[in-house]
Amino acid sequence: MTRLFVVIPCYNEQEVLPETASRLKKKFQDLQADGRISEDSRILLVDDGSKDETWSIIRRLHEEDPLYQGIKLAHNRGQQNAFIAGLHEATGLADCVITMDADLQDDINAMDAMLQSYENGSDIVFGVRSNRDTDSFFKKHTAQGYYRFMRMMGIELVYNHADYRLMSSRALTALGEYHEVNLFLRGIVPELGFQTDVVYYKRAERFAGESKYPLSKMLSLASEGITSFSVQPLKVISWLGIFIAFLSLAGLLYALISKWTGNAVSGWTAIVCSIWFLGGLQLLCIGVVGAYIGKIYNEVKARPRYIIEENTLEKEE
Repeated sequence: MTRLFVVIPCYNEQEVLPETASRLKKKFQDLQADGRISEDSRILLVDDGSKDETWSIIRRLHEEDPLYQGIKLAHNRGQQNAFIAGLHEATGLADCVITMDADLQDDINAMDAMLQSYENGSDIVFGVRSNRDTDSFFKKHTAQGYYRFMRMMGIELVYNHADYRLMSSRALTALGEYHEVNLFLRGIVPELGFQTDVVYYKRAERFAGESKYPLSKMLSLASEGITSFSVQPLKVISWLGIFIAFLSLAGLLYALISKWTGNAVSGWTAIVCSIWFLGGLQLLCIGVVGAYIGKIYNEVKARPRYIIEENTLEKEE
């Protein structure tokens, strides 16, 4: 039978974690009763440097039932690094791994279809939202615009897919070959290849607590995805520079003709607007180039993506 690990990053999730653990335990019991997964399957909870009682809850769950295993990161490293920490620890232990958030918005019943697809030969199964009815108007349309923009940048993402997915042991081994510090798993996993499939599900409202992804973090993740998988912004800057150079030549030609014909008129407003426009454009372009240089800076330092402070899996294995 399949040995399944479910990896869940947790950051200040004390309000929702007990309910999440309870529902997942019931799902595991049902899958085991149906002969779908083995008795040594595990729920791996990754504490991403929480400041509340999240780790205490994970420790208590583990002491009460070995079904629950925990990893405590030494400090907060972000959701993507928490995912990769759990995936790396599960590599070599699990036949397949499902990643999901702790807030119960992802439908745990979709695991049945994911496992079925895995049994049919799929190495990667993407959980995809069937609709965005639970999103606000702003979030819904900005998300759709983001996917379209990513396609324009030449980045292929699975539409309406976040981080709810199944990966086989073979896919996990391949993922381990990616050592980059600037992580964007939504772009890396589709790039792995192998046989893939899609399972659709309806995303629910958050069960309890507050969202750990405010607008600032969503914008940061969007920027991470663009600059990690595409150099298109740099190409846009180059073409923009060429375009402005031609405009400058045209402006110079117009000024010379005006002077020769005696129609030169002092244009203070035009000059000031041009200076402000070109100055702002230059700062924007420097900022984009700086973002790429910053990524190179982070990569060449080769610092660890995370540090594990405690790991209950060490006691079991």
